[in-house]
Amino acid sequence: MAEVPFENETQKSNTYAGWRNLQVTHHPLHSPSNPPSAGRQNLINVFWHEGMLRHETGGGVFDSGEDPGFLDVLEKHPENADRVRNMVSILKRGPISPFISWHKGRPALVSELLSFHTQEYINELVEADRNGDYIICPGTFLNPGSWDAALLAAGTTLSAMKHILDGQGEISYALVRPPGHHAQPTRADGYCFLNNAGLAIQLALSSDIKKVVVLDIDVHYGNGTAEGFYCSDRVLAISLHMNHGSWGPSHPQKGTVDELGEREGFGYNLNIPLPNGTGDKGYEYAMNELVISAIEKFEPEIMVLVIGQDSSAFDPNGRQCLTMEGYRKIGSIVRGMANKYCNGRILIVQEDPIAHYPEDESFAVLAVESMKKYHQEFVPFLK
Repeated sequence: MAEVPFENETQKSNTYAGWRNLQVTHHPLHSPSNPPSAGRQNLINVFWHEGMLRHETGGGVFDSGEDPGFLDVLEKHPENADRVRNMVSILKRGPISPFISWHKGRPALVSELLSFHTQEYINELVEADRNGDYIICPGTFLNPGSWDAALLAAGTTLSAMKHILDGQGEISYALVRPPGHHAQPTRADGYCFLNNAGLAIQLALSSDIKKVVVLDIDVHYGNGTAEGFYCSDRVLAISLHMNHGSWGPSHPQKGTVDELGEREGFGYNLNIPLPNGTGDKGYEYAMNELVISAIEKFEPEIMVLVIGQDSSAFDPNGRQCLTMEGYRKIGSIVRGMANKYCNGRILIVQEDPIAHYPEDESFAVLAVESMKKYHQEFVPFLK
């Protein structure tokens, strides 16, 4: 992108405000009405390890991994490394980089996985990795390098949570892949092997944290996380998702409003299936009318925001219409609730990132205005 000349610091600041729209794609927690400022508590602590890029999901027809034999160009799998590479580059090289504190992730120990997953399921994954290429369930491939990446995703998320629990920062962002919110205690599902958010929540519960809210805004139902805490009254699991229902044996949960939890957990699993095509106003209405009141009555001590940007209007994997402004609004609400009940403590866990970055009008406006002035000064017939 060509550099745009700035006449003064105000114009430069306005340009940076435009960049913050990109920030919302990853972190809708700082916005013009909630700007970052100096100080440890206002930094976003990003936990990342490049080893997660070695999870290869292949190509084919959509997420099938199959080559029908008559296509010259196969599609990349919807969950691929390039999406995350773009997110890392924006956070590292964009103007929001001064607000980012980088931390290196680490692999989880197998013993740490047993707080959420069963030993039998972990043994299955270890054996699959030992045997090489393996289709865990439709669209979900454990290829060479995938298991190591999954361990890195889980361990990196645990490190991000521990950073908060140790009082080293308020906002941690686990920028991880493969994603995790579909992984149930006993099975993989929807590109997910290990439930990163679920493991982090268990770590919080094993410390002095009594109650956790997990809010999932991925376009698909966070069924694995819900399943893991379905009988618990210590975790309020809220999922705003496209009304897609069950998609097969690996995903038996429907995500309907009547899946409320069981035993002690009855009423602590709140599904909010939104009609296909729901956008900014619909999500904001759901947040205001359903999410805020539930969180206020639950009074959590820490919030976990499970964020997939496939609920964006620009993503081909979903049918929802959130824009940057919608993500910003959700983030502003979450930040306000965390400040009110959780001493500002928020763990953000990445799920499916956006496939295509939307247009940011502010860049074009500044560039056009700059060129307009140039033309008026140097193009004779325009004077």
